[in-house]
Amino acid sequence: MHDRMKATAIHLVSGNEINYTRKVRGIPRTMGTAEAKHLFHNLFLFFIIFCSSYSVRGVDEAVGYGYKLKSVSIGSNQKWLNAHLVLIRNSSVYGPDVQNLNLCASFETSNRLRIRITDSDHKRWEIPPEIIPRQSQFPHRSMPEDHLSSSRNHKTQQQKKNYFISDPTSDLTFTFHNTTPFGFSVSRSSSGDTLFDTSPVASDSSTFLVFKDQYIQLSSSLPIHRSSLHGLGEHTKKSFKLQHNDKLTLWNADVASANLDLNLYGSHPFYLDIRSASADGRVAAGTSHGVALLNSNGMDIVYGGNRITYKIIGGVIDLYVFGGPLPHNVIEQYTQLIGRPAAMPYWSFGFHQCRYGYKNVSDLEGVVAGYLKAMIPLEVMWTDIDYMDAYKDFTLDPINFPKDQMTKFVNKLHQNDQKYVVIIDPGISVNSSYGTYIRGMQADIFIKRDGVPYLGRVWPGPVYFPDFVNPLAETFWTAEIKMFREFLPVDGLWLDMNEISNFLTSPPTPNSTLDDPAYKINNFGNQQPIYTKTVPATSLHFGNLTEHNVHNLYGLLESKATHAALANLTGKRPFILSRSTFVSSGKYAAHWTGDNAARWEDLAYTIPSILNFGLFGIPMVGADICGFSGDTTEELCQRWIQLGAFYPFARDHSEINSKRQELYLWDSVATTARKVLGLRYRLLPYFYTLMYEAHKKGIPIARPLFFTFPHDIQTYEINSQFLIGKGVMVSPVLKSGEVSVHAYFPAGNWFDLFNYSNSVSANPGKFFTLAAPRDHINVHVRESNIIAMQGEAMTTKAARETPFQLLVAVSKTENMTGEVFVDDGEEVEMGQNGGEWSLVRFYGEIYGDNMFVRSEVENGEYALSQNWIINKVTLIGLEKVVRLKGYELSTANRTKFYANPILKSKLDKNAKFQVVEIPGLMLPLGKEFKLELKTQKS
Repeated sequence: MHDRMKATAIHLVSGNEINYTRKVRGIPRTMGTAEAKHLFHNLFLFFIIFCSSYSVRGVDEAVGYGYKLKSVSIGSNQKWLNAHLVLIRNSSVYGPDVQNLNLCASFETSNRLRIRITDSDHKRWEIPPEIIPRQSQFPHRSMPEDHLSSSRNHKTQQQKKNYFISDPTSDLTFTFHNTTPFGFSVSRSSSGDTLFDTSPVASDSSTFLVFKDQYIQLSSSLPIHRSSLHGLGEHTKKSFKLQHNDKLTLWNADVASANLDLNLYGSHPFYLDIRSASADGRVAAGTSHGVALLNSNGMDIVYGGNRITYKIIGGVIDLYVFGGPLPHNVIEQYTQLIGRPAAMPYWSFGFHQCRYGYKNVSDLEGVVAGYLKAMIPLEVMWTDIDYMDAYKDFTLDPINFPKDQMTKFVNKLHQNDQKYVVIIDPGISVNSSYGTYIRGMQADIFIKRDGVPYLGRVWPGPVYFPDFVNPLAETFWTAEIKMFREFLPVDGLWLDMNEISNFLTSPPTPNSTLDDPAYKINNFGNQQPIYTKTVPATSLHFGNLTEHNVHNLYGLLESKATHAALANLTGKRPFILSRSTFVSSGKYAAHWTGDNAARWEDLAYTIPSILNFGLFGIPMVGADICGFSGDTTEELCQRWIQLGAFYPFARDHSEINSKRQELYLWDSVATTARKVLGLRYRLLPYFYTLMYEAHKKGIPIARPLFFTFPHDIQTYEINSQFLIGKGVMVSPVLKSGEVSVHAYFPAGNWFDLFNYSNSVSANPGKFFTLAAPRDHINVHVRESNIIAMQGEAMTTKAARETPFQLLVAVSKTENMTGEVFVDDGEEVEMGQNGGEWSLVRFYGEIYGDNMFVRSEVENGEYALSQNWIINKVTLIGLEKVVRLKGYELSTANRTKFYANPILKSKLDKNAKFQVVEIPGLMLPLGKEFKLELKTQKS
């Protein structure tokens, strides 16, 4: 043992006491058992660290040795803790250590705990609150500080083993572990379940906190057999649930989503952990929490099942723990912090058609005509970069897409209640005759390197990139959009290549650790330099912010500027589709999963991808239907439109070198498209109401099964099915040649939305093999749900003009609920106070031999002004009865009984449930009613 380790003597005396003696100013002092055990633990950890470092010095030096506590203060309300930490020992791996750290833990709400760790002595980069607003952490009144000093002029105060903070309204407890190295943990007060625990493992330096200028390491242990993690994107993955030994890299890159397990277009350092029950029964299955690391720098996240470790190349640790305790609570809490999703216009829930490679205006007109002839709904026509003059933004190709023909084409779309969206790339062509370039140079809004605009290369050739950190860039961008829309009134904008994508890899700045950090994140899956195919990290943004720090924010900032521009210019709800995203992008834009391939495996991968973006606060998400790259097949396209019809965002898109794949090109695909899009359009009020819920609460539109069934641990492993809202389940065929599907049904009665007479009953949940011929996808609604539907139509506007129908999935054990939100579909703010909207909630219940359905109306005036009516109520799931006596209908003015002849009843195929239709109603949607069904059972 090294001499410096001989300062303390510990020996066991008389039973359970540990006698500890040390000299303070020459006076022997004896400590009690707890204090001595605590000190012994610290000394043991220090001994392991010290000795192991000597054995490997010069060979495999540890990346770091952790930090210990210098002083700590706790708020008088016990809701915050501030700790000063000092480095235990230097390590040269990945650069010098930061010597002094400050840790501040605080309760921002009853279910949100923030832990922020940064350099005490120097200000570091962190995401500005102007980009993602959040609370500041400035403790005020505190209890006396515990302080450890080596000065001879100060008496040392013995520190505690642990320090705690909690909020009486919260189930979360933060514990600071005064070990050497220190650690912290977050646990539930109610059960003791530990959610996040950085307590170091003495023999493993990879578990220590390491904090260097360009390498930060934070590691937490996890209960390997109970923890199920979801999130941490963007990656294409086979499984929605993260798998043990996953290494997840976050650095926005133009990597096709057809590639598995590589860093893609966006970065979202957030995960949701849903846990199975604890052995002691104190933690129920489905108890969930979330963890977000608000850091924009590149990182690797290593998930080993029993541990998750962040390895970050800059910034600070700004960690948030969300207490849940159910999955939907976690996402509500997360989006409360980062911002609720933007409301999307009603028309965006229609079907979209796009292709890279449309040749001219006549080609576009032919596609629109093809859909009309096939009687397949087409809401939005899109054009990729083909429409541009030499691929320059805000221009039209004068030969193939001349202004007069394009204006006529777009005007005709609008006359037919259809929409038009075009692509915009961030790279501005360096061309002295190009107005956008000239104005950008005059405004001085481009990203710079070495004092001049950085020169990249994308589709138009040499380009400069607008710096959306610069406030003047939004002004410039708005003006360019305004001029473009004045001669071509597009309805939305598609933001591509905004990672930033660059066809060049510029040489790094010599000896720059910004371009070439010591720690190599797993960029492109093989540790490519972070400047590969993007803007070099030494480039500067407004305010001397480096690309190294703000790289992952670019797509977010472009979306934010574009959203503000469209809202101001049109006075309507913007529609923006962005490829690159970051935390809070959902406030401004929708997303698609990027360049997938026309392969069966890619069809399957779309489900985990779409579910992940729901967790990230971007509910309006879809994938390229039928596949982007490569040639699709008739069978694959048929199966893909069956699934894609139920993506929140449904668009067919393909690339220039692939065969055409518009849905009308095959008779079988066209027939299937009419069927599935017909159901989608009938469900438009349901989709739109889920958009309202997402906008107000953050809850996704497309959801994993465990959102509704958190106590069913089987749902944690489901990758091939999903829910729309809480009660509609989609179970697609994902493999070639299959004509059945093996699908999991959680407990309850489920009814086929294409044929109400088909039902599946599970108690408890179990797998069923269901018929799925080529022209059919299984879509079921669960008992207890009430869904407001409208009629099929070729456009969303026409569908909105049809009467409403209520579908009531009857349950004898649960109350039935549903709601529908209506407005004009394009007001900038959705559901704001004083706005033009109505919200109608539906309730149902069985009592005795009878059952009722009733409505409660909020802001009914708007619905009444549109003359919307409910003309039919369909009840599915009624158990077999001898006869239907009739129904009683109550409105504000009267109650009237209607006899049997109005009812239409038939048994389902299993003769178990009855389908009852009550047609011919004329119930104003904006007025409350109660419908009571009178039955007589055997």
